[in-house]
Amino acid sequence: MERISEVFSGYPMQEKVARLMLRIGASVKNGNAYCGDVELSDTALGKAAGTDRRVARSAIDKISKDDELSGFFAGLRPIALLADVAPQIGCSTLVIVPTNASMPGIIADVSSVLLAAGVSIRQAVIDDPDGENVHLLIVIDGNIPAEFIPSLRQCRGVAMLTLR
Repeated sequence: MERISEVFSGYPMQEKVARLMLRIGASVKNGNAYCGDVELSDTALGKAAGTDRRVARSAIDKISKDDELSGFFAGLRPIALLADVAPQIGCSTLVIVPTNASMPGIIADVSSVLLAAGVSIRQAVIDDPDGENVHLLIVIDGNIPAEFIPSLRQCRGVAMLTLR
């Protein structure tokens, strides 16, 4: 998000805290950081960002004082990413690296192949906090029949596909 870079220009460690908060879905409400309904201490947030509590507090205060950022961060919430626990719940994960993350239709094409394979999607998440190193993670029930793998690789915008 470009606004984060603007607000934290000249304060790289505070920006690091804000980007960590974005990545984990931490919200800012009433001048404090939360992960869902759990309040995050300045110390814990600073430590997770590789800095200290004062830098974390300054970042939260900056977010709170900026109308655009405070509105944005107030609406964030964390989600449970199933990709890493997929095998434990009888699922598989497709990891797709797109040729161009802004290309429309990637998810539609992949979903069409999964539909033809008779596979249900449990979760689809685009891991794109900063627009770099983008991955589309699709958690599916069970496994994909092997004959559908070539069709997935040929979908629009798929640069690389890994099945876990």
